Amino acid sequence: MSLIPLKLPPGIARNGTDFEQSGRWRDGNLVRWHQNSMRPVGGWTTRTTTGTISGSARGMLSWTDNSSNTNTAIGTNSNLYYVSQSGGVTDITPSGYTSGSATATTNTAYGGGYYGGTITSTDAPSLYGRAQPSTGIYQEVGTWALDNWGEYLLAVAPDDETLYEWDLNTANNATAVSNAPTCKSMVVTEERFVFALHAGGNPRKVQWCDQEDNTTWTPSATNQAGDLELQTNGIIMCGVRMRGRTLILTTTDAHIATYQGAPFVYGIERVGTACGISSRKAVVAVDEGAFWMGKKAFFMFDGQVARELACEVSDYVFDDINSDQITKAFAINNSKYGEVWWFYPSEGSTEINKYVAFDYKENHWHIGELTRTTGVDAGVFRHPIWVDDSNVFYNHESGFTHGSETPYAETAPISLGNGDQVLKVTQLIPDERTQGEVKVQFKTRFYPNDTETTHSLLTMGNPVSTRFTGRQLRMKVQGNGNNDWRVGTMRIETKPGGRR
Repeated sequence: MSLIPLKLPPGIARNGTDFEQSGRWRDGNLVRWHQNSMRPVGGWTTRTTTGTISGSARGMLSWTDNSSNTNTAIGTNSNLYYVSQSGGVTDITPSGYTSGSATATTNTAYGGGYYGGTITSTDAPSLYGRAQPSTGIYQEVGTWALDNWGEYLLAVAPDDETLYEWDLNTANNATAVSNAPTCKSMVVTEERFVFALHAGGNPRKVQWCDQEDNTTWTPSATNQAGDLELQTNGIIMCGVRMRGRTLILTTTDAHIATYQGAPFVYGIERVGTACGISSRKAVVAVDEGAFWMGKKAFFMFDGQVARELACEVSDYVFDDINSDQITKAFAINNSKYGEVWWFYPSEGSTEINKYVAFDYKENHWHIGELTRTTGVDAGVFRHPIWVDDSNVFYNHESGFTHGSETPYAETAPISLGNGDQVLKVTQLIPDERTQGEVKVQFKTRFYPNDTETTHSLLTMGNPVSTRFTGRQLRMKVQGNGNNDWRVGTMRIETKPGGRR
């Protein structure tokens, strides 16, 4: 007899075939690897709010005002709301606001194409009643860019294109910033300028106000207002504040704006090509750099250059993502564990239902299913606050209750023998922090494409007796109850089982 340690590297590996990822974790939900052990992600509790929020939430900001009160703004496709420290909800939607779309669409009906455009198809789509090809105008989902200007709130939505400010007075709605250009996104820089992105209807234009004065946008010898046009064939999507610089992302590339002082004020250089962002909310900036989701890959800016991020689950994510609804995707930093989470809609789903997370401290990935449409990291509040598709607020990383879901992780096939050798497994020796917090299930095969045999779920003992034979196995570990469990290196006791 011999003991075989089931020692697997942390994180999920989901590219290629099952057997190609032999000896790795291949599937999971609501688990992470941290400090050399597998554990459940933190659970969530409902956060009390008083009031109604209409529309689909697609933008959120929390900040502290000058009186040290905590504040939250949340934007839906149809409204802008303020949520007070006590959870009271106030509608601060600007007068005349143009609502965005609750879901992304392609207009292939009358008026959805370009006047004079030629339709070509072997299916004769121009015939009455025949479906038109998807060459219409794409309507992205309605989102909000939100930032704080001191203790005041700044907000802009791409369908409305007006830059608004809100002064913390719940008796007032947000109002348009005087003299500001139209824009589809914005960001406040570290130097206290407001960048209007896609300014004045120009998809490549960055325009900024005077320093500390968001009502002065016309350049003169006595101010630092100005503008620059990016040399890009893409469309500006968003900007994010970084240490000493501002990252601007387009549909095709990445640019860095650096403050230079008068007379030029800002200089902008391109730092990456073929690295466009998939949605306006799919980027996070942290001390280690910026991370974003493209249409077929993940990218990061490391302070020098934008580059593709090696991802062990890219096949799983991008082969399954609903590309028609990709503008709903959003990113959020989970700073407590050094993770960036991206939430996205999978194929066949019109709403966000899955997530993929990258641990930028320990360099691995995990995946799962969870419906969240926007959120903020901890900092202003004790816990991260994430919002679901019914506009319910949750405190995350709070306890270990995961709704109706059971956290689990499952391996890819692990070879038991060499060549044609078959092994019998007689015992499992668990490695848990507290005995009995997890259960284990094995699945065996004799060949990679053979019918899989699923064995009984095992309750942990020290050791656990089990009886099965195979050439390869998969192991599934799942949490038992709402506890904070830990799993290290399991071991199995085997003996030769002959040949097959």
